[in-house]
Amino acid sequence: MPDIIQIGGEKIKRGDDRHLYLRIAKLPTHTNIDLPVRVIRSDEPGPVLLLTGGLHGDEINGIEIVRRMLARKMLIPEKGSVIAIPLMNIYGFIQNVRGVPDGKDINRSFPGSKTGSLAKLVAYTIMNEIIPKIDYGIDFHTGGASRANFPQIRCVLNLNKNLELAKAFAPPVILHSPLIDQSFRKAAYKKKKHILVYETGESLRYDEFGIKIAIEGTQRVMCHLGMKSEMTKPEHKTDIFQNSVWARAPLAGLFTSKIKNGDEVKKRQVLGVITDPFGTDVDSIKSRYDGRVIGINYNPIVHKGDAIMHIAINKQNYE
Repeated sequence: MPDIIQIGGEKIKRGDDRHLYLRIAKLPTHTNIDLPVRVIRSDEPGPVLLLTGGLHGDEINGIEIVRRMLARKMLIPEKGSVIAIPLMNIYGFIQNVRGVPDGKDINRSFPGSKTGSLAKLVAYTIMNEIIPKIDYGIDFHTGGASRANFPQIRCVLNLNKNLELAKAFAPPVILHSPLIDQSFRKAAYKKKKHILVYETGESLRYDEFGIKIAIEGTQRVMCHLGMKSEMTKPEHKTDIFQNSVWARAPLAGLFTSKIKNGDEVKKRQVLGVITDPFGTDVDSIKSRYDGRVIGINYNPIVHKGDAIMHIAINKQNYE
């Protein structure tokens, strides 16, 4: 850990607790949009951990996870440093949307560009001001509209450090997730930084169960990295899966689930039924695999081919 971390032209020494604001751009009103960053440093050397939320502006669970840990003073390290950015996409948050005003997805705009679109400009700022200063990170996400994710860590299982950190977090589910081109996680990995992605709940809704697991998991990661000494043991088991599939609607209608998020399912088990609005036709949907449900579409109105249930499959041994 360096004696001084410099972000946005400001120098943060060991033992400092600083609020910084990175200039991104302006609204059409010429109102400045700044990215708030909290840097909390111990006097003792150790790793630098980045915690981020709100990369998609309507995914408020991640924002709340980081906010609560800051408010409860849970991110004060005994060793090392924490960089916390509860809300990375100010533009999307203001408008309650996933992306930015130009319609781009920031998480498909990395490593960004100083002269590019608004999404690329946000990505460029994060990659140049923040990523060079960190060692590890946890990026908190949420499912889309009406699609609720069961609490899960997504990482690359064949990267030893990824799997090590994921096991330390100890969520209910760890899912292998390859690095995606132009994503935050892949851009950071190219800089030799390991970022875990945590998913829970649906957009614009708090998921208290998933928030609690995320807070406790983050504390366990900090303990694993030697940044804190007190650790909460998980109250649940952790399942590791190599793949996932979506069960899709074979026809249009009204879907009623027979399964809860997080349930284990067997091949040919009935997941739910689709009916027409007039009470005449009923069609059952059965699972094609053994696995565990890690996401459900709560919108009962479905069209043929719509994704209705996300199932993790190919369970791995936990060692």
